[in-house]
Amino acid sequence: MKLITEPSISEKIHKMKQRVRWLHPQIVSQGIDQTSMVIDDGKEDHPEFSFMVIGDTGTTSHYGHHPQRKVAELMLPHKDDCRFVLHTGDVIYAVGSHEYYGKNFIQPYREFLQGGDKPDHIAYDHMVFNLPFLPVLGNHDYYDVPFMYRLFTGSTRPLRPFLRYKDIEIGWHGSNQGDAYARAFLDYIVAIASPKELQSHLDQHYTAIIGAGRCLRYQPGKFTRLPNRYYTFRYGGIDFFALDSNTFNTPAPLPETPEGEMNRRELQQRRQKIDQEEEQILATCDQLNPEKPTEAEQLDYLNAKLDQINEIKIDIEKQLASNATDIIDFEQLNWLKNRLIESWNTCEVRGRIIFFHHPPYVTEATKWNQAQTLAVRHRLRWVLEQVAQTLGSQTKDRSIVDLIFNGHAHCLEHICTVNTGYADSHINCIISGGSGHFPRRQRREGNELIETFTELPGNPQKKVADSLLFVGRKGEYSQQHLPYSCVRIDVQAGNPPKFIVRPLIAERVGEQWHTPQIPPFII
Repeated sequence: MKLITEPSISEKIHKMKQRVRWLHPQIVSQGIDQTSMVIDDGKEDHPEFSFMVIGDTGTTSHYGHHPQRKVAELMLPHKDDCRFVLHTGDVIYAVGSHEYYGKNFIQPYREFLQGGDKPDHIAYDHMVFNLPFLPVLGNHDYYDVPFMYRLFTGSTRPLRPFLRYKDIEIGWHGSNQGDAYARAFLDYIVAIASPKELQSHLDQHYTAIIGAGRCLRYQPGKFTRLPNRYYTFRYGGIDFFALDSNTFNTPAPLPETPEGEMNRRELQQRRQKIDQEEEQILATCDQLNPEKPTEAEQLDYLNAKLDQINEIKIDIEKQLASNATDIIDFEQLNWLKNRLIESWNTCEVRGRIIFFHHPPYVTEATKWNQAQTLAVRHRLRWVLEQVAQTLGSQTKDRSIVDLIFNGHAHCLEHICTVNTGYADSHINCIISGGSGHFPRRQRREGNELIETFTELPGNPQKKVADSLLFVGRKGEYSQQHLPYSCVRIDVQAGNPPKFIVRPLIAERVGEQWHTPQIPPFII
């Protein structure tokens, strides 16, 4: 039985549109933009400001340690200086269930919530943030589990520590195709019953003026909902674009050629090999006692390995199932293209930042060569190429976007693209996906990323990016260095803007926690 299931792209899009009543006549007739918002904190026009970025957070404690809470404690001294927090996705593991929002999100970040002094009293679908929390969907926020497995794990919760997956965080529910995330963070308009109530809601919360229309007004401490699964806002002259990469990460289909058939067989053989590896790990887990510290460390490592194997399985399944008729979310991609062009034609905008879950460039060992990574890279490259062709010389040799933030890879990494031959050249990317889940290693192949350009004659290979900083797991078992991380970004005045990146690290070695200092750097 498959442990985790994922809805199709068309299901994700359809369900999320339903939840926000996408293009409802009552909304359209009033000129409301359902993809824009204004952060109304009285400081949104100041050119110098700071924010923090976290990602891949939503796990519980690890045998007496709570890495996610350690990262939250790193953030607290910076809270008053920062205007908001970006979250790069995977808010809740393992399947985005609403049952785990209490201990895996509300408890760790209680100081960022209204009523956080009594976190047990906060319902996951009634959270109000005193400092804006601005997430995007991760893959785990869309996951579900088969009904029979859900029935078994939900009804045997007290016995789960003795099951083969000893720390799996699955209860009666999965994400219900992203519904838990939508209820937690989005303006869940579908729950409003009557046209009169809907009008009252729109009159109260969609009062910000943008262009010739209106949009959602995000008010810290009062109303902290997001308008959609992808959205944009402007702060301090910087345009931010939040994307849902789960709907444009489908790998390209394997060609109907002898080479394509060979690739298919290799994927199937790889799947069989990792199935065998999974069985071996499970057998080892059966022999370990989590009450013994040394064995608990090994169990923690092996459970992380099982999670990694499951991710590889899903990537293989996506490649094997991909075909020419698969839906790609061009509605969102074209939205991004048009908004970037509009941003470049707006004189008060001095910079642009994109954030989404799946990194287009990464050297973390499990993600760098995934088919989904390449798919996201190619879709983003297509958008940036379209924008560059429209703008022409208007960009004056600047990159189309100044910064890209991602998660998904459980590390902290700074990557800069080189001259790729396309409009994604010379872009700084920061992966902030090490804020709670078990950290991963950097790949053995090194810091340079090489890409094969199959669309060009002869399939040439070319360097496309350099990894300039990587903070991830090192060592083995009790001697492991496990760094959990987030970043603070200080935006400077000026056009183009400069960004000071301040890594924040809480590292566990054995039973001890440390706070290693990594010098800030300027982008």
